[in-house]
Amino acid sequence: MRLLLDTHLLLWAVGPDERLSATARQLIGDPDNEVCFSTVSIWEVAIKHGRGRDDLQVDPRLLRRELVDNLYRELPVTGEHAVVIASLPPLHRDPFDRMLVAQSMVEGIMLLTSDPLVAQYPGPVQKV
Repeated sequence: MRLLLDTHLLLWAVGPDERLSATARQLIGDPDNEVCFSTVSIWEVAIKHGRGRDDLQVDPRLLRRELVDNLYRELPVTGEHAVVIASLPPLHRDPFDRMLVAQSMVEGIMLLTSDPLVAQYPGPVQKV
């Protein structure tokens, strides 16, 4: 199964963070699953890191390198992804999360999230 991790899960997966659920750890660690990350997540980390946010002190260059080195597949943003955002219900105002949902819908990838609002979107989204 192809999995797309939301930004928080990505950060928790690459570090020793206890907030990553057992279900998420199992799905990410399953060798039969292809784990993906979006360029949107790297963009989000870069913006929030640049603003000095305490919860995002990771260097986006190092985060991307670590993900690539650990064989996570990078998912670029396309125009098709952007167009789908217009059809999403207004459940969540975060543009990064909305793009992740759109990407999961277009690509048919299960989006794993810890956010209960994101999990309410139609399509392949699972709260873990």
